[in-house]
Amino acid sequence: MIIPELPDFLTKLGGAEYKGLIISLFTLTAGLSRPFSGKLADTIGRLPVMVLGVVVCVICALIYPILSTIWAFFLLRLVHGFSTGFTPTGTAAYLADIVPASRRGEAIGLHSLTGSIGNAIAPVIGSAIAQEYGLEAMFYISSLLSFVSALIFYNMKETLKTKEAFRFSLLNIQRHEIVESKVFPVAIAMILIEIAYGTALTLAPDKSVSLGIENKGLFFASMTTASLLTRFLAGRASDRYGRIGILKVSALIIFGSMVWTGAANNPVEFLLAGGLYGIGLGMGMPTLFAWTIDLCETQSVGKAIATTYIALEIGIGLGAFLSGWLMNISSSFFLPLAFSGVASGMAFIFLIFRKRFFPSLKR
Repeated sequence: MIIPELPDFLTKLGGAEYKGLIISLFTLTAGLSRPFSGKLADTIGRLPVMVLGVVVCVICALIYPILSTIWAFFLLRLVHGFSTGFTPTGTAAYLADIVPASRRGEAIGLHSLTGSIGNAIAPVIGSAIAQEYGLEAMFYISSLLSFVSALIFYNMKETLKTKEAFRFSLLNIQRHEIVESKVFPVAIAMILIEIAYGTALTLAPDKSVSLGIENKGLFFASMTTASLLTRFLAGRASDRYGRIGILKVSALIIFGSMVWTGAANNPVEFLLAGGLYGIGLGMGMPTLFAWTIDLCETQSVGKAIATTYIALEIGIGLGAFLSGWLMNISSSFFLPLAFSGVASGMAFIFLIFRKRFFPSLKR
């Protein structure tokens, strides 16, 4: 809900030149928190991790309206990143517990589909609320919806069979607990593919304005609506035909869509390019997470998923930071958006030669 309006919000605080940090700082803390969320999901349970992330989101959305300085804004973005660092890790581990391996891609695709519905309508609703009632109303409604989510999680049943009580020593992360090396191939592909997402999050609102699109959430609505058409089907297809083939197609589509997004010079082209990007993204995300679970052991599902999410945050953060930098030095939307497409093309090449880098890889 709030992402499309954050660039303007930061501009009003006097930090227009720091827009590239809006997403990258958020993803920095999300990435740093993943080893903790992965370990806690594998020890104290999936649900506490899910609920904690949502509670952080509830509180942060209430604080945004009272901010008055750039640095307070960035500090809150760092804290807000914990919401993404915890909830999705617990949720993905929960799914791994309850879904048979033969339908893993289908289940993750279905879960991804429901998330995409929220992603499709929330930016449009958030921008509409901000335009009609102001930014404060948008932040408060976002907080309310997060609170409802916490209530839903609270009434679910825990799936981790052998749980431990929380103790502070669990927050002492050893080196071998940070990442799961078995899913490094997934992590590399994820970083390269997600650079485009970080770029889109950073530049799409401003490019919307430059093309005369008042509602800055329309690009994201086009993107996520298109992804609805592919997430569930792509997940099922990856169960049947394999993860790698689906990921190759996804990477190529993202490459073409981001170049088109950068070159688009009218609203129709821009929104169509966003839709094409959504198709590529919808194919890639559930497949990458299904591949993650394929490669890890049952007792380390939380750590493996956390590793893939760390890669996701690195990719988004890199895309946000580099796109802001390239935009500042070129004053052109095309260069940073096309660059993000090239990164996805590199993911395609990596997938072809992945076994040369990881000889023991079976899938």
